[in-house]
Amino acid sequence: MSGLCGWLGASPASMQVMAAPLSRFDQAPLQQHTGEKGALAVAAGEGAAHLYQHEELLIALWGRPMLGESTVAVAQRLAPLWLARGAAACAALSGEFALAIVDGAAGELLLAVDRAGTYPLSHVSNEQGVFFSSSHDALLAHPAIRGALDPQALYHYLFFHMVPAPGTAYLGWQRLLPGEYLHVRSGRQCKGSYWSLVFQENTRATFARRQQAFLNTLRLAVECSLGDTAERTGAFLSGGTDSSTIAAIVGQVTGSGARTYSIGFDAPGYDEMDYARLAARHAGCVHHEYYVTADDVLAAIPSMAAVFDQPFGNASAIPAYYCARMAREDGMTRMLGGDGGDELFGGNERYARQALLSSYECLPAMLRQGLIEPLLFRAGLSRPSRLGNKARSYIKQATMALPARLESYNLLQRYGHRTVLEDAFLETIDPGMALDCLNSAWWQRPECKLSQINALLALDMRFTLADNDLPKVRKACELAGVEAAFPFLHDAMVAFAASLPPGDKLKGMRLRPFFKQALAGILPPAIVRKKKHGFGLPFGLWLQSHAPLREFAFDSLAQLRRRGIVRPGFIDDLQGRLLLEHPAYHGTMVWILMMLEQWLSAHARGFAAGSGATATETPGVLDPTA
Repeated sequence: MSGLCGWLGASPASMQVMAAPLSRFDQAPLQQHTGEKGALAVAAGEGAAHLYQHEELLIALWGRPMLGESTVAVAQRLAPLWLARGAAACAALSGEFALAIVDGAAGELLLAVDRAGTYPLSHVSNEQGVFFSSSHDALLAHPAIRGALDPQALYHYLFFHMVPAPGTAYLGWQRLLPGEYLHVRSGRQCKGSYWSLVFQENTRATFARRQQAFLNTLRLAVECSLGDTAERTGAFLSGGTDSSTIAAIVGQVTGSGARTYSIGFDAPGYDEMDYARLAARHAGCVHHEYYVTADDVLAAIPSMAAVFDQPFGNASAIPAYYCARMAREDGMTRMLGGDGGDELFGGNERYARQALLSSYECLPAMLRQGLIEPLLFRAGLSRPSRLGNKARSYIKQATMALPARLESYNLLQRYGHRTVLEDAFLETIDPGMALDCLNSAWWQRPECKLSQINALLALDMRFTLADNDLPKVRKACELAGVEAAFPFLHDAMVAFAASLPPGDKLKGMRLRPFFKQALAGILPPAIVRKKKHGFGLPFGLWLQSHAPLREFAFDSLAQLRRRGIVRPGFIDDLQGRLLLEHPAYHGTMVWILMMLEQWLSAHARGFAAGSGATATETPGVLDPTA
């Protein structure tokens, strides 16, 4: 795995041993520095590793950060800023990066990640020192680190289909949030934010000025993402507005058609290739296509589970991998993704839905509580109607507070956690902590009440994007041997989007009105009008039609039965009655459970749950409860 690792402390271990897992998948070259009281290593492709050492001062960055207006000698130029400003030095960096500074002479450590959380960094402490890495496998490779799986993290995975930061899959390990740093000094640890997303909701400018600023910023972002590797950089193209925009701007910046890569599925309702072809023709792209099959999914599942540091259940990682692999076979070393566009400009359907639900609160309380709700919810209603059921569902959701309302359709909540999970496992966790994670990420600024749309965008930047979408693309690319970049997350683009008035992101029920209008001359009208789709995987349908995939999935669930997490009765019901009723819907839970078992098989030799005790062994790591 490409990444960064190291420690502050008097560790006798070999850095080579700890750093070996960093390049396990993409064979990235390794560089390292070791001092008397600490060590650092970075494994990365050309231009993405930055190291500096002066006596006991070690500095390493993984990524493509900028210091001022330059990417040259970033680690070396950061040294005097560290000596002068301490932890505040990381605020001078921009771009995508993970940073570690080990100052052995002063006994200090500084860790930080970029503003979008594109590059991860986890840390754990014990009596031997502070250890950190972008890869959990690298942490586990150090003999001083013991890894015990956290049952609460496994519950969060089943709830969110990923493990949200700052938690990790392991007890006592923490992950930095976007724009966050950790400063260790004299044995004391201090966390803080060196940057936060600030919205300007009352800015005034003509559409023409906003459009020109947007297009200029978009070109700048794409130019920075291309860097000096334009001839070896391709672009994902799903046919949606974001990926189509990136492809079109690449062509404008380079003067030649972008090399684009699209994935299709031979399954009704899942294939978006026609839109991708339309976008490619319109922008003059050099276009490539690949149709993912059930056999492809089956072949990729074990490797996909292994490449992730934590259980990860976003099934679209599989088609993203095959798309990146197609690009790698075509000679590409870097791929541009459109991720971030929805979270900056208001492109997700749930934003409009939440606005509709919130409109119920605008009705007079006397009308809501004195007429509508008694009428719809009174006991003994005769002849329930479809319209009445929809109205009751709407009101039940509308009366829930945000952000919990976002989880109205949560699979685990729909089934009921006591229906799905073993009693002994539930004794080791607190189900309420899942929504606590959401609440802690909810945008709260007492001095300035944000519009609902900006509050939702900020939540998704911190929660959905950093914990789900970016890891999905980055890890899929890593497995394929290419680097991922996200032009929409360029610092200037984030600042521009934050300066737009709320009505530019959601107007009534219209999603991202400014974005679509500003790009009307660049994108085909059909692309501008289409609803969001992406690389959705027809897994539930293939479970019904592809016997080897079904057998593999059910074998995985059979192995999961023995871990004391999921009730065997629920697995039986899921594989039988539920899948027959709705293959696509309940197939999602099959995928979530299958990927949990695959991840546990790849990363942990055992998991036992019962009576408040857990026992876990990870490869090369002793069980700390033994």
